[in-house]
Amino acid sequence: MIYAILLIGLATGVPIALAIIAALLVFMGYGEAPYSLRVVATEMFKGMNSFPLLAIPLFVLAGEVMNESGITSRIIAFANVLVGRLRAGLALVNIWASVIFAGLSGSAVADTSAIGRVFIPEMEKHGYSRPFAAALTAASSVIGPIIPPSIPVIIYALIVSGVSVPALFLAGIVPGILLAIFLSVFVMLTVKVDHGDQAIGLTAEPASKAILGGILPLLMPVFVVGSILLGVVTPTEAASFAVAYALFLGIFVYRNIKLSSLPRLFSEAMRDSAVILIIIAAVSAANWLLTYNRVPNMLTDWVLLNVDSKTTFLIATILLFLFVGLFLEGIAAMLVLVPILHPIAVGMGVDPVHFGILVIFNLMIGLITPPLGLCLFVAEGIAQVGMARLTMAILPFFFVEVLVLLLLTFVPETVIWLPRVMGY
Repeated sequence: MIYAILLIGLATGVPIALAIIAALLVFMGYGEAPYSLRVVATEMFKGMNSFPLLAIPLFVLAGEVMNESGITSRIIAFANVLVGRLRAGLALVNIWASVIFAGLSGSAVADTSAIGRVFIPEMEKHGYSRPFAAALTAASSVIGPIIPPSIPVIIYALIVSGVSVPALFLAGIVPGILLAIFLSVFVMLTVKVDHGDQAIGLTAEPASKAILGGILPLLMPVFVVGSILLGVVTPTEAASFAVAYALFLGIFVYRNIKLSSLPRLFSEAMRDSAVILIIIAAVSAANWLLTYNRVPNMLTDWVLLNVDSKTTFLIATILLFLFVGLFLEGIAAMLVLVPILHPIAVGMGVDPVHFGILVIFNLMIGLITPPLGLCLFVAEGIAQVGMARLTMAILPFFFVEVLVLLLLTFVPETVIWLPRVMGY
C-alpha cells in the first residue's frame, strides 16, 4: 500500500517530500506497534535536528545575495578575458563562467537561471541556435554542485559518517574542471562558428578592469574552502562567513543591494531552503522504516553474494543513479539510496570519497535529463524553444558528461588525488 500511495502521488505531480510523508502517514496509521504516527513526526524532527544542516540555508542565502549584487556580469567579463578570444569563444565563456559561478552558489539551478538570462539571447545574436545555447547553459550548470562549496556534498557528508566535508570539497575540484574541459573541447570541435564569433563584444570593459572586477567574487570560495581545509571553521561557520562576505560586497562595495531588499532575499532563501529541508525530513522518516525492516542489510547481503567484482558494482551503480535521476530530485535520491549503497561500496573496496563524488556527479547529470530535469525546465523557461527541441539539443552534452563520469569511475585518481595530496 505504501508504494501505491507513493507512486500515485508522484504520478499526479505531488512533490516528492509530500508524497513520501503521505505514504508514511497512511502506513503508520494503520500499522501495529512499533508503527505509529508519532514515529513519523519524531524521525522527521531527528532528520532536521542537526547543526551542520544550518550550512544549507546559509549557502543558499549567500548565493541569493551574490546574485543580487550583480556579480554575474563581472564573472562573465572575467571568463571573457580568459577564453573569449578562442574559437567558439562565446560558448566557451558560457562554460567557464559556470565554473566560476560554481564556487559562489553551489547550485546548478541558480547557475542556469543567472547565466542563461545573459547568454541564451547573446549566443543567438552571434549565430548559435537558441536550443543549442539553452542546452549548453544547462549542461555547463551541472558543474555548479560539483566544485566547492556544494550543498549536495554537505548533505552527503551528513548521510555518511566518516566522510569529511573538506575531503569531498577537494575531491570535487578536478572532476568539475575535467567536465568543463571536455565540454569545451566538444564545443570547439563541433560548433560551426558563424559571423566571426568572438565573445569580446559581450562586455565593453577592458581586460584589466574585468580581471579586477572578478577578483573579489572569486575570493569568496577561496576564503570559504580554505578556512575549512585549515580547520579554522566548520562548514556551517564557513557558510555564515560566506553570507557576511556576500552582504559586504553587495551593500558596501558594489552597492547594488539596498537594505529594503534584504527581507525579499531572506524570504527567497528560506523558501529554497525549505524545499531541501522538507525532503531531508521526509526521507529520514522513510529511512527509519527501511532500517527497522532490515532492507539495507538484506540488499547489502544480496549484492555481496551476487556481485563478484568492484567494476560490476560500479557499473550497476552508475546505471541505477542515471535511471533514478530521470524521476527523482537528486537530494531525495541521495538520501534514499546512499545509506544502502555506501556500506556495499566500502565492502567492495571502493574509496568512500571516490564513491561520494561519483554519486553526486551521477545525480547532477539528472538535472539535464527529462522528464524532471530542473535545469532543463529553467533553461526552457528562458529560451522558450519547447522541451522536445531542447532535449534533442542536450543529448550530445549528456553523452559528454557520461563520458567524464566513466573516466572518474575507472580512474579513481582523478577524484582522490587532490584530497590525498592535501592530507585527507
